[in-house]
Amino acid sequence: MGTVIDAVGSADGRWRTRHSALHLAVESAEDCLRHAGRAAREIDLLINAGIYRDRNLAEPALAALIQQDVGANPEEPHENGHGTFSFDVANGSCGLLTALQIADGFLKSRVIRCAMVVTSDADPGHGMSERFPFAAAGASLLCTWSDDDRGLGRTYWQNLLDQGESLSATVGLVDHRNVLRFHESSSVDQKFADAASQAVDRCLRDASLTIDDVDAIVATPPRPQYRAALAVHLGVSPERITMAEDERMHTASLASAFHRAAAAVGAPGLILIVAAGAGVTAGAALYRL
Repeated sequence: MGTVIDAVGSADGRWRTRHSALHLAVESAEDCLRHAGRAAREIDLLINAGIYRDRNLAEPALAALIQQDVGANPEEPHENGHGTFSFDVANGSCGLLTALQIADGFLKSRVIRCAMVVTSDADPGHGMSERFPFAAAGASLLCTWSDDDRGLGRTYWQNLLDQGESLSATVGLVDHRNVLRFHESSSVDQKFADAASQAVDRCLRDASLTIDDVDAIVATPPRPQYRAALAVHLGVSPERITMAEDERMHTASLASAFHRAAAAVGAPGLILIVAAGAGVTAGAALYRL
């Protein structure tokens, strides 16, 4: 039993959307709904896991704006009527896995029947960032509950706290405007791999499995040096680890990699999902197609 991903939607940054995380999120959500054959009003829960957004917007929650733009019951719920609950989560490149874990809890309790996890990132533009490193991209996952063997297993987390020394993003005043800046250490990929491998070890050990029992490994962020270091830790070739094709993808990269791996493996394959990010934080979970 577990949460199953019924459809994956995506959106790439074009001229009109390259500075709008909101537009990318809405576009990917609408694409996801088309693939699933669902209407927006059927969404019970909408979670946004994106980080970098229009004009460094902090409030309101971007999830509420996405909900309104896709038409997921944006009005006040009527008595005994259907509404949509939406909110943001912020956990960097681990955000999508975090959102899936939260959605899994809601679905497992039968409080909801349909959840959508949305994520997007875009350069805020207008001089509000310095050397923005990520591609403009969005992704959405439509999730329901399955009572058979399919779906998401327990998520395992590992923290190797470094006070933001490995990777950090901060917003501060420069010439009377908020500017987004990034810092990255030379050891960031190794630290990501250290944390990720520890999360994987616990995940596989509790499932009484080895890495050879897994049909595909999906990992984020899509950084070549992290991929190589993680492969060493797991005792596999780097080619066994599927990542997003665009190395500049951020929070949407896990959805892209999962979609590729699921298409290649097919049911009833077993996918190991691995995410690592600033903190250093890493998570791992098994997913049965």
